[in-house]
Amino acid sequence: MKQYNYKNLKEDTHVYHLWSPLKFTIKDNYHYIPTSFIFNLISSILYIPIGLLLFIINYLLYGYKIENKHKILKNTGFVSISNHLHPMDCTMIGLIYFPRRVYYPTLQSNFKIPFIRHLIRILYAIPIPTKKNQKKSFYKQINSSLRNKKIIQMYPEGSLWPYYEDVRNFKYGAFKMAVEANTPIQPIRFLLVEPTGTHKLYKRKKSIHAIVLDPIYPNNDLEHDARIEDLKNRTYEAMKGVNIWKH
Repeated sequence: MKQYNYKNLKEDTHVYHLWSPLKFTIKDNYHYIPTSFIFNLISSILYIPIGLLLFIINYLLYGYKIENKHKILKNTGFVSISNHLHPMDCTMIGLIYFPRRVYYPTLQSNFKIPFIRHLIRILYAIPIPTKKNQKKSFYKQINSSLRNKKIIQMYPEGSLWPYYEDVRNFKYGAFKMAVEANTPIQPIRFLLVEPTGTHKLYKRKKSIHAIVLDPIYPNNDLEHDARIEDLKNRTYEAMKGVNIWKH
């Protein structure tokens, strides 16, 4: 993978780009959360073999390991957040919660990539709208899904920085979702660690480990905007506070 110089870059700068020659437009009546029985049935049937294949790929190629799975929230909807350090870390998020399904709001440009556009849709990727009237529908459907015990994965850093080891500043969108649905945040911190075991024999880059942190709940004693800011700040401090030297 290409090496990047992150010095002096704005923290939400997009440095990783894929070929996206196709056209994609969000219609005003777009179903961000799929409602088609046939689509959901096909997606669910394909999800298990795809999940097993991704588990093998991520373990062999990236030394992927999940720590603290016992901290994962159960029987409730929530907003999952993580730092964004690899193009495959969205699949790693899916493996953390497997077999539960995860919805992934993502850039519209990802729906312009040949073949990938269909694969990510099957895996419940959601295009993020930019038009004001569409954003209202987007957040309404997200809110409803959270109240119906679904998982929404967000990257509050706003962009992918491959193999960047620190946590960048957060945008507020993920925390607005959690506050308005009154659901918790489930933080996931991706760490880069030196390969161990058989991975040392062939891996040159560091392995990727996912650390599941304790869930963080909105403070309902605060006003709406203050509640969002407080939830964002507490989540950021929890992510920054992970002791990387123990891993």
